[in-house]
Amino acid sequence: MATGQAPAALGERLIEPVTNISDFIWGGTWNGEQLIPIPPLAVILLGVGLWIMVGLRFYPIVKFGAAVRGLFASRKGSGSGEISPFAALSTALSGQVGTGNLAGVATAIALGGPGAVFWMWVTALFGMALAFAEGSLAIRYRETTSDGVARGGPMSYIMMGLGPKWTWLAIVFCLGTLFSALVTGNSIQANEVASGLNELFGLERWLGGLIVAIAVFVVIIGGIKSIGNVAEKVVPFMAAAYIVMAITALILNFGDLPETFGRIFGGAFNAQSASGGFVGAAIILAIRAGVARGLFSNEAGQGSTPMAHAVAQTDDPEQQGRMAMLGTFIDTIVICTMTALVILTVQGDFTYNGQPVDHVWQSDLGTTAMSGFVTTSGAFAAAFPFEIFSVPLGTFVASVALILFVFTTMLTWSYYGERAITFIYDRVPGSTRGGEKKLHVAWRVIWCIAIFIGATQPSQLVWRLGDISNATMALPNLLALALLSGVVFKLARGERTAGRDYHRETSEEPEEY
Repeated sequence: MATGQAPAALGERLIEPVTNISDFIWGGTWNGEQLIPIPPLAVILLGVGLWIMVGLRFYPIVKFGAAVRGLFASRKGSGSGEISPFAALSTALSGQVGTGNLAGVATAIALGGPGAVFWMWVTALFGMALAFAEGSLAIRYRETTSDGVARGGPMSYIMMGLGPKWTWLAIVFCLGTLFSALVTGNSIQANEVASGLNELFGLERWLGGLIVAIAVFVVIIGGIKSIGNVAEKVVPFMAAAYIVMAITALILNFGDLPETFGRIFGGAFNAQSASGGFVGAAIILAIRAGVARGLFSNEAGQGSTPMAHAVAQTDDPEQQGRMAMLGTFIDTIVICTMTALVILTVQGDFTYNGQPVDHVWQSDLGTTAMSGFVTTSGAFAAAFPFEIFSVPLGTFVASVALILFVFTTMLTWSYYGERAITFIYDRVPGSTRGGEKKLHVAWRVIWCIAIFIGATQPSQLVWRLGDISNATMALPNLLALALLSGVVFKLARGERTAGRDYHRETSEEPEEY
């Protein structure tokens, strides 16, 4: 180290080892060298998704129209639960629609090129099958507390659908949920919203984190009903506004869309531009980036959204399964696609190493070190350059969208972490409802402190930690979905009580197992 040079911060020193672990899980590489010829978690995720899609006889595609029609009839509940089926979908979507849709798409393109977008679509298609499985199982196997509150998720369908001998799998899932909640549901969101507030108002990152932490605390102190009420009002509005803006940007650049689609499909299967010393490296990079960011965005197979769907006021597993699969469609096929097309299509005054380039994804802002919300913001700024308060209109609208997306994501993920910590506590003999409520308050305080800390960490570190934490949730949940797939296939045929029940009364919470 040169004299007088400050030592690297812990966050900076962690980037390399964390990147290696992330690259191995999602791409099979270590230090840039290919250790195994396939991207491990991508293959597992797509494999289980394909199994369930075939077993459902392509239900998500065949019944898509019925699912959309049901969306407009789901604003009022007709069964046990805490919030309406539509509010449950909005709550799940508020967790799904976040930085993955604005910043994650940009990082996928930076890592895997335009071809990564194709693999995001593939992930979403199989993800709709996984989401149906999660949503239907969440209603089929959910627990009720001693004071009548309905709740559920993978930990519940593991315990009640597979039995007590699988308790270890439920606990592993919950530990993964806590890890993922603090990284993907908190630190990444806080990190990107701090960027948005800095770009909009010039706020220091720590101050932006503090403001968001206080705003989140005001809502989450009221629990899932408060979160559901906010999500039901904010999510449809923010999604619609963002989509309208993106479509307008694409209309303004309509002539370049054919070239964009050519790049997406060409990049998805182009083994000739191999980098890394072996044929097919480019394809694996595209798959790794597309599937990893697709999962990060729509969370299908990860096990998070069933915790929101479990509180829906319905006793029909099939109905909520359809709601869940619509969430994946809206998140990835609609919103992520809009972001990707804007990034890849809009032309502007961009540079790469001092040389002019046409598109933001080819510029310095699109490199793996820089990519994120700044990439998306740059594309929208090029599409809508006229200024409001000295900020390009595109940057202003994208930043507001990011802040709203991130805010609702942090609300919902706080509940997911709460469910995980509650489940672990409930395995302790003598656990009580009063003890749970004290834990909830403590968790909500910790959650808001983590927002403040996460806002100031290196972006590259938190994104790669997010890939690892997503895997720690997805693997135990995918195993549970595979084991319960026979039940899912029956639920899709309308058999509401399909599958075995492992119920036994206990003196602790919950009373079912």
